[in-house]
Amino acid sequence: MVDATQAGKTQEFVPIKEIRDGIIVLKDGGYRGVLICSAINFGLKSAEEQHAITLGFQNFLNTLDFSIQILINSRRMDLRPYLAILEEKAPEQKSELMRIQLREYIEFVRSFTDQTNIMTKSFYVIVSYTPQVSAANAVSFLRRDSAAEKTSASKATFDEERAQLEQRLSLVAAGLSGTGVRAVPLGTEETIELLYRSFNPGELENPIRLDS
Repeated sequence: MVDATQAGKTQEFVPIKEIRDGIIVLKDGGYRGVLICSAINFGLKSAEEQHAITLGFQNFLNTLDFSIQILINSRRMDLRPYLAILEEKAPEQKSELMRIQLREYIEFVRSFTDQTNIMTKSFYVIVSYTPQVSAANAVSFLRRDSAAEKTSASKATFDEERAQLEQRLSLVAAGLSGTGVRAVPLGTEETIELLYRSFNPGELENPIRLDS
């Protein structure tokens, strides 16, 4: 069991302050938005299609005036729930032949997964935004008398910065659509799940990075 002291020390190494409306707010004041992307089978495309995709991706990168990160999240696929469903269906088969074939299929999948790691991959693009804080704005915020005023100012600032980040997310999604890749932003729950898996590297091969 981890005590509060150990948990506090661990949190010092996590650059995240909070997650609001699917937006990751970092301790240094930066913002991160995450797009989950569909995949295309590049190897099955014709030479002309591959050239068009490559050219489209090159043009997309050239339109960006801000940094992005591309994350490939690899996880071992857990087929136990799928096998459990098949085992429940086995007695429902009308013929003995179907029951035998289904049992053989279950054993084949179980044996195959025991010998081979079946991986599933998810693709993400992380978009960053770092607001420019002027000295005048900082002094104005510090001079506010009431906590309510500071809270209201903080919310207004977040809404403004989120709008800036969402513009970047939309730009990235539109650029990727030109290559045949569909991208949608993660919500709060999906972002929390991704971060949890990212900070538990035993559950994936490529941990996420938020510091660049």
